[in-house]
Amino acid sequence: MNNYNYAIIGNCTTAALVSAKCSIDWLCMPFFDSPSLFAKILDDKKGGSFKISAVGIISITQAYIPCTPILKTVFKTKHGIFEVRDYMPRYMIEKNDFYCPPEIHRDILVVKGKPRIIFELDPKPNYATSESVFEVKDEYVKISSKTGEYNSFYMYTDLCPKKILSKKSIEVKKAARIIFSYHQKLTKMDVDNTLLEYEKTKTYWLDWSFNKNFPEKYRSEVVRSMITLKLLMYQRTGAVIAAPTTSLPEIIGKNRNWDYRYCWVRDASMIVDLYARIGDMRSANRFINFILNRMLLKHENIAVMYGINGEKDLKEKTLDHLDGYLNSKPVRIGNAAYTQKQNDIYGALVETIYTYFFVNKAGDISFDEEMWTVVRSMVREVEKCWDKKDSGIWEKRGPMQHYVHSKMMSWVAMDRASKIARWLGKAEYVEQWGTLALSIKEDILKNGWSEKKQSFVMHYGSEDLDASNLLMLHYGFLDKNDPRIVSTVKQAYKHLSSDGFVFRYIAEDDFGKPENAFLVCSFWMINALFIIGEKDIARKMFEKVLGFANKHGLYAEDVEIATKRMTGNFPQGYSHLAFVQTVLLLETEYNWRDVFCLKK
Repeated sequence: MNNYNYAIIGNCTTAALVSAKCSIDWLCMPFFDSPSLFAKILDDKKGGSFKISAVGIISITQAYIPCTPILKTVFKTKHGIFEVRDYMPRYMIEKNDFYCPPEIHRDILVVKGKPRIIFELDPKPNYATSESVFEVKDEYVKISSKTGEYNSFYMYTDLCPKKILSKKSIEVKKAARIIFSYHQKLTKMDVDNTLLEYEKTKTYWLDWSFNKNFPEKYRSEVVRSMITLKLLMYQRTGAVIAAPTTSLPEIIGKNRNWDYRYCWVRDASMIVDLYARIGDMRSANRFINFILNRMLLKHENIAVMYGINGEKDLKEKTLDHLDGYLNSKPVRIGNAAYTQKQNDIYGALVETIYTYFFVNKAGDISFDEEMWTVVRSMVREVEKCWDKKDSGIWEKRGPMQHYVHSKMMSWVAMDRASKIARWLGKAEYVEQWGTLALSIKEDILKNGWSEKKQSFVMHYGSEDLDASNLLMLHYGFLDKNDPRIVSTVKQAYKHLSSDGFVFRYIAEDDFGKPENAFLVCSFWMINALFIIGEKDIARKMFEKVLGFANKHGLYAEDVEIATKRMTGNFPQGYSHLAFVQTVLLLETEYNWRDVFCLKK
């Protein structure tokens, strides 16, 4: 059962979800974290949407134009055939600068006959707390919020705007255009200009997609995942959001509902690490600069997460007037996880800088002094906190613990920092940092291992298993033949797997007992099995998870085991990142511990 029959369109400024029935059911404007204008996905009655339909529909088919995020929906009706092309403009206007305005283009092209098209425009600004005021002007329709925070939007079209707003059918003979913009346009958007923007956007994405060296097998799926990850990168600052949605529930009808429209340093670091490894240094540079701009002084610590403009205060609140996805309350905006202590983020960030450094080193680019300062700052934090309790990778809201994964990532930070120091000839740091890395490893081996479970466990003193320990192989914490890591993988496969998917953990937490598996953990399991030699099991598991993507090749965060439907925020960057990593491992046996640029 695939319930998330949505496609994402975007341009690295904001994004929208378009349903299989050509309805925009989620859109925040002008930016990813702005209040929603359309939120039907969170409340079918009150949320608002913008649907294109027709009289006498026989069939609707939908697919992306290959290697782009341009969505084509084809309507076959009793009166004719037409297609809708939904996209957000994005193209280069000069070197290193892009045109990516907060606007949606809905181009309509008649293929045959004289179809009668219906436009159901129902904007609900400010997270559906306000009705809309419509003002029909000569060049556009202005739509503004009636109450609350003032927001206005502009619709440009060559159709009769009053007929569009009346929701009556309109006979379209050749072509039509609708532009939905946050800003008032300064250039007249006639047919020629609209077609030019479409072609420029299409060309940009085709060039971007084909300028990547991926394995031939699963190439189209990998390209779709890479485009999706790219859409989550905020152009203005380089921040990488976890997902473009909020409060799509981990468990239907329960309260594990979170706002993911922010930049988690951990997730973003791993995504950018991937981009550096495949040779997309432009994207890597932007995130590195985002981090550098957050740490302007040596005493400033890195936060767990940031807003897309670097905000540190992401106070969480609920929108009680919205029913939630399939009546799953509450709907949350903001995220209280920003207040947590998560010690693993230092390792994720230093690992990304390590990759960035060695890929750039191959191109004779010097290691920036400011980045070296960041590495030393991260090391100082690890020295202070590695042996302290934290909230862990899964952001548990209960008591802090000595999480094994956090300790392991502290080892990653010290190990990679020591390697960077060695290359830079900073001998005084090499020994000091290497010694601490060894001490951290010894502490984990002593306190994080359970003889009873024959596995590394969730935290010191626990007997609970944790899928994040599978990443010990990814980061090279132990050799693939070490009996402790082999046993950890097998125990996790035995106890955390269910019907081909993997739970983060199965122990009850502060929100109850987990019910759904995590897709990212499923990919981690596939990788771990493959690395320890269980390649047949890994490939069989991979094919099952691969078939779980929706028809557009998109993944959410979670899997409801009983129904096999996706849950959680969508599309989820972490899931797409892990998918690409798995393909590289399975199809090229790419050793993730080796740093090299796949694009030669």
